[in-house]
Amino acid sequence: MKAENAVAALGAIAHDHRLAVYRMLVKRGPAGLPAGEIASRLELPPSSLTFHLQQLRRTGLVTQRRLGRQLIYAADYAAMNGLVAYLTENCCGGNTTCVPACQPTTALKPVRTRKSA
Repeated sequence: MKAENAVAALGAIAHDHRLAVYRMLVKRGPAGLPAGEIASRLELPPSSLTFHLQQLRRTGLVTQRRLGRQLIYAADYAAMNGLVAYLTENCCGGNTTCVPACQPTTALKPVRTRKSA
């Protein structure tokens, strides 16, 4: 990872709402969460959440996919691990590998969507 990419990623999570969103997505796992559910859980207006999610997406920390009419967001674990590796690459004087890596082994159950009446 280049220094400018690390700075951008750190800048993206250097806000309380974006950090809360990112931590929620990391905890959720590869299945991710719909934008509406994220907004509801964090009690954020959808327009504010959209702004924060776009900041996270621009830096590659979060992915987006469409499921019907919903946008599902998920943490990009490779990007997260790359950032952690960059931050800790000189850990222990570079003599050992002490970089933690998050590798979800199982995906959570897909998100259920409510059907319109």
